[in-house]
Amino acid sequence: MPDRHLTNRLAKIMPVFDWGRRYNREALGNDLVAAVIVTIMLIPQSLAYALLAGLPAETGIYASIAPIVLYAIFGTSRALAVGPVAVVSLMTAAAIGQLAEPGSAELLAAAITLAFMSGLILILLGVFKLGFLANFLSHPVIAGFITASGILIALSQLRHILGIPAGGANLPELVTSLLENLHRINPVTLVIGVSATAFLFWVRKGLLPLLLATGMNRTLAGVLAKAGPVAAVVITTFAAWAFGLGESHGVRVVGDVPQGLPPLTLPSFSPDLWSTLIGSAVLISIIGFVESVSVAQTLAARKRQRIVPDQELIGLGAANVGAAFTGGYPVTGGFARSVVNFDAGAETPAAGAYTAMGLMLAALLLTPLIYHLPQATLAATIIVAVLSLVDFSILKKTWDYSRADFAAVSATILLTLGFGVEIGVTAGVVLSILIHLYKSSRPHMAVVGRVPGTEHFRNVERHKVETDPTILTLRVDESLYFANARYLEDKIYDMVAARPGLEHFILMCPAVNEIDMSALESLEAINERLRALDVKFHLSEVKGPVMDRLNTSDFLHHITGKIYLSQHQAMGELATDTSHSASIP
Repeated sequence: MPDRHLTNRLAKIMPVFDWGRRYNREALGNDLVAAVIVTIMLIPQSLAYALLAGLPAETGIYASIAPIVLYAIFGTSRALAVGPVAVVSLMTAAAIGQLAEPGSAELLAAAITLAFMSGLILILLGVFKLGFLANFLSHPVIAGFITASGILIALSQLRHILGIPAGGANLPELVTSLLENLHRINPVTLVIGVSATAFLFWVRKGLLPLLLATGMNRTLAGVLAKAGPVAAVVITTFAAWAFGLGESHGVRVVGDVPQGLPPLTLPSFSPDLWSTLIGSAVLISIIGFVESVSVAQTLAARKRQRIVPDQELIGLGAANVGAAFTGGYPVTGGFARSVVNFDAGAETPAAGAYTAMGLMLAALLLTPLIYHLPQATLAATIIVAVLSLVDFSILKKTWDYSRADFAAVSATILLTLGFGVEIGVTAGVVLSILIHLYKSSRPHMAVVGRVPGTEHFRNVERHKVETDPTILTLRVDESLYFANARYLEDKIYDMVAARPGLEHFILMCPAVNEIDMSALESLEAINERLRALDVKFHLSEVKGPVMDRLNTSDFLHHITGKIYLSQHQAMGELATDTSHSASIP
């Protein structure tokens, strides 16, 4: 019994002790199949995303080994595949790009430090159960940011497709740089880049149906379809080697990639570097967590499983710390590879550990083979992957449903494109919070009356209801706090002033989950103002926790009216009192 109790406690900290107890041969087989497919997909992706981040190609492989294993131990999703992703790679490039020369040891040290800082932030958020903070970044804003980032990523890779020097952190800089260098296009590189891009687009849509049409087994066809990027890598690498394209035609290739396991590295603890990177580390942590949890929850729901968001923070934090100590850079759960992992039949996080083993073999055996791999092929891999993230339909959806959300999405897209990813995501966070404050600062309120023959009370503007000219009931559909307290006061004063024969005012509170100190002071002010007007102030349908808080104050001792359990009870009593008083001579 003590052993089981200890195991249960360990399982809360390290979920591997939960699913590991039920691991069997069937799960092993499914996990191994998924690992093979994801490994094939990850090799070219990892190399490509490292170059997107401005780092040596091998950094992507390193960032896909230890982080996957650590997430398998500490994470709660059965299918999430952790590693470098496009958006985080772009944010990493934006954070460290100005600190040192591309490919330098100083730049790599900054990336390692950024991963370590991001890991610490995520772990601290998980330990203190602060995962809810990510909720302040609304889904429409996230969608707008990812769409704009996808455009920036695709444009940033055009220089590799065209074989020209170009750069920039935002849309104006990228477009200007590309246009200024168009005369330097390398024709051979262009042929490789365009061919690889077209092939990968075709593989994504057309290869699987073609293989199935030949009668091939669906599982095998799926593996071959997912291996499309590997085929592009093999073919273009062989062509570059066989025809000496790097030396004779100036085609940029990956070059020397160290052969061996990830090195042991240490982050820098320079106060200057930390102060420079802290803002970026926070943003990368938030965006990475939101993206990862969204994917994990979607995949878990398909199998009626659940994830624990706060434990996910610890799992992702451990993965990033692991990246920092093994020569990697910030990582998170990737959408595409997680879906592939899920569809391939991954049963447990062990599939990720097996994927890490496959990548270790790749780091040991395959790196010499990619010396002649054209950077244009990796750029094509990135472009095809990120263009699937671009979704302008969010603009129409938000325009039709909520103009405030449309404004937030539009501003996020425009700011990200115009000023870069860090300003874009910061603006997204700020806009999400401002929209929430704006909406809750002007809560929906309704004057209500009784639906004839029932105990139900509804909005007088939407339903035919019964009302009493001496009683005014206002239902407020929002918690009361500092941002909307004054608005409530003004609304009530205006309503009361427009009804000279009013004797009772009832604040109906079925949707009020919280009343903070500012709102309490407003209720006290409303009570005194109505007292001066000889109007009694009542509350109805106040929730238990809210009543508990009100009971700790003096407000209930001074209220001029009563607290009613239901609106029906309030109207029954007050309407009787009114009719009785009206009959007295």
